[in-house]
Amino acid sequence: MHCAIAEKLRARPELLEIARDNIERWYPGAGGAKPYLDEWRRLLDYPLEELLWLIVQDNEHMTAMRQSAPFAGVLEPKERWGIYALFAPAGEGKDK
Repeated sequence: MHCAIAEKLRARPELLEIARDNIERWYPGAGGAKPYLDEWRRLLDYPLEELLWLIVQDNEHMTAMRQSAPFAGVLEPKERWGIYALFAPAGEGKDK
């Protein structure tokens, strides 16, 4: 999912504002996720290519970070369902 998000952000960096807005909205009720959101705030200020490289990294830290990723709304529902369909067991998700 984050590979698709990275590609969309590369094409439309203005969509980073969605992530920033999500952090601001989520923060008051974030509880234990606040440290992750604080880090996302910092990461969103990185140069675009560095941020995009980070969000797709397959390591323990970024896997944990993705649990609180602020990119909800960057992909359209149809884009998300297309990705889900790629990973669905054979015969499931074909009508999405």
